[in-house]
Amino acid sequence: VTLQVGQAGNAIGQSFWEKLTKEHGISAEGVLEPFAANGTDRKDVFFYQADDEHYIPRAILMDLEPRVINGIMNSPYKRLFNKENVFVSKDGGGAGNNWASGFSQGEKLKDDIIDMIVRESENSDSLEGFVLCHSIAGGTGSGMGSYILEQLNDYFPKKLIQTYSVFPDATTTEVVVAPYNQILSSKRLIENSDCTIVLDNTKLNTIATERLQIKNPSVSQLNSLVATVMSASTTTLRYPGYMNNDLVGLVASLIPTPRTHFLMTGYTPLTIQSQTSTVRKTTVLDVMRRLLQTKNIMVSASPRNGCYISILNIIQGHVDPTSVHKSLHRIRERKLANFIPWGPASIQVALARKSPYVETPHKVSGMMLANHTCLKELFIKNLNDYKRLRKRNAFTEVYKKEMFSDSLEEFDAAREAVASLVDEYSAAETPDYCNYEPNCPQ
Repeated sequence: VTLQVGQAGNAIGQSFWEKLTKEHGISAEGVLEPFAANGTDRKDVFFYQADDEHYIPRAILMDLEPRVINGIMNSPYKRLFNKENVFVSKDGGGAGNNWASGFSQGEKLKDDIIDMIVRESENSDSLEGFVLCHSIAGGTGSGMGSYILEQLNDYFPKKLIQTYSVFPDATTTEVVVAPYNQILSSKRLIENSDCTIVLDNTKLNTIATERLQIKNPSVSQLNSLVATVMSASTTTLRYPGYMNNDLVGLVASLIPTPRTHFLMTGYTPLTIQSQTSTVRKTTVLDVMRRLLQTKNIMVSASPRNGCYISILNIIQGHVDPTSVHKSLHRIRERKLANFIPWGPASIQVALARKSPYVETPHKVSGMMLANHTCLKELFIKNLNDYKRLRKRNAFTEVYKKEMFSDSLEEFDAAREAVASLVDEYSAAETPDYCNYEPNCPQ
């Protein structure tokens, strides 16, 4: 079940559904196209069929202000979604980029939100987990998103919770309190999410301008990059093979310890709508080598610092398995990836089919999901930005008005949680990590 929260969550969710409908041969109204009638893909992973046979996404759209959701409801895809699963706050005032406002409004609207989530999950034959799309810099995605994460853990303790979390671009964000929102959200991601895929706006902007030569990339162009990553990371679920057919299997191989569950992504060859990065011939070795290059990785932290904890490459297209073995051998010989000293140093590979209904300019494309200790750089940067604001207690009044009237202990607890995650990633680079005792805040 996909939960889209806030402006960014709904915008990337919309791009994701547009891509999925094309890949499964479903029209914007949810009707199966005649050419896709005999397909072997599993549409039921993300869609279910209504009584009149048309396909409806298992998605819940939530926002505290109506702009983005109204845009979706007036688009060609307006008849795709279940209207009962669209929630916009009645006063429509939004959360004013304030985490506390988003969180407290989430509490007030708990009955409506939980009712929708429970109803949608009971509609599923064998619910495996939830996917939450949100941004962690604003108010609704971060605050209400955090509240929903906590509730999902209470109501569905045994279900997997995966998030696609948009980290802000510090150079372009207009939200001065983003460091506060980010640190408060990060604490919930550390404690309540099983797997967080980091979508770093800073790096997405760089990729669009430098690799795809787009001068001023629009939000929809960046969202189409995100949608590509989201759809590629779910191909093994939708076009099942003999491996990684379920979300738990996909995630379990990447996350060795519960707290180090932040994953970065890489993708090659990159395309946005009509723009393509110049890659002429694609072979498995070429794709796998490019996936390890910093310029194709969608996080602004550098993988040259630290080491890989685990890597999963999802290779799409017609691929001969022997070429995969040869490629892995070559990468090992050249030591292109630096792995942790305390675990198996291997790249896992999953082969996935491409959608037969979408023309792509390349024969082979690759997506990397990796757990790397350099992700701590994002959190260190957040901690530094947070300290700068907190030292002067800047802008804390707006948070006190909403829910921290007694004290700002929650801020300090969140800072400790993020600092202890940074320590754990640093410890993961050492050979005796298996004996590491995390200094977790209670």
